[in-house]
Amino acid sequence: MSAAESPVVGILVGSDSDRDRMQAALDELASHGIPHELEVRSAHRNPDAVAEYARSARGRGIKVLIAGAGLAAALPGVVAAHTDLPVIGVPLRSEKSVLDGLDALLSIVQLPPGVPVATVGVDNSRNAAVLAMRILSL
Repeated sequence: MSAAESPVVGILVGSDSDRDRMQAALDELASHGIPHELEVRSAHRNPDAVAEYARSARGRGIKVLIAGAGLAAALPGVVAAHTDLPVIGVPLRSEKSVLDGLDALLSIVQLPPGVPVATVGVDNSRNAAVLAMRILSL
């Protein structure tokens, strides 16, 4: 992405170890020329940084946010609590999970009323990118 191309999709993961499973989203967006950025910010380890990223996204030109998270998968919900932009959650498998990603899926889809997060399948970041592009096309 060149300096002239401000990102319109922001992708967040809670840990560097989540980057590999989000690569399909990065590849899908890049293949369609959609400017994007990837940030590592943990909802548990640095919640203030997550909140600031979400609150400032619109002012920086971001139109859709994608958040990948495993285990308790708090990241998508925390992001959605701090922005009115569309948020897409990607539940991720974790070697620490006894439920093979189901825990993350349930954490993301069971958010309270007023905190909407669209959710794709476990480890399916490509679908998150496709959904983001469809939202951008509206």
